[in-house]
Amino acid sequence: MGLFSKRETPSCCGGSCTPEAMAQAEAVKTSGGVKVLGSGCAKCSALEAAAREALAELGMETAIDHVTDFTQIAAYGVMTTPALVVDEKVVSYGKVLKKDEVKALIQKARK
Repeated sequence: MGLFSKRETPSCCGGSCTPEAMAQAEAVKTSGGVKVLGSGCAKCSALEAAAREALAELGMETAIDHVTDFTQIAAYGVMTTPALVVDEKVVSYGKVLKKDEVKALIQKARK
């Protein structure tokens, strides 16, 4: 009866799981970024500028992606833009934040 026999499932790394490979995979997973979601209007651009200033003040060299595709924006569950995403978590939507507000949200999200 092969119905209940155990089968070996292949690992995600093809059997080459070394401590170095695992550490690299964890680093990639936790190294999220900052994204601004919006159509590219003046409000979205203002939020992006505030985010750049906040990151510079915090001494972080995180790239900011500006997502303008509404399908991708909807995938985050955002219906009102501009929105700010830090490490794949939506931290604000529907308003333009000031530099200090962005700075506080980034610090809170990265604790």
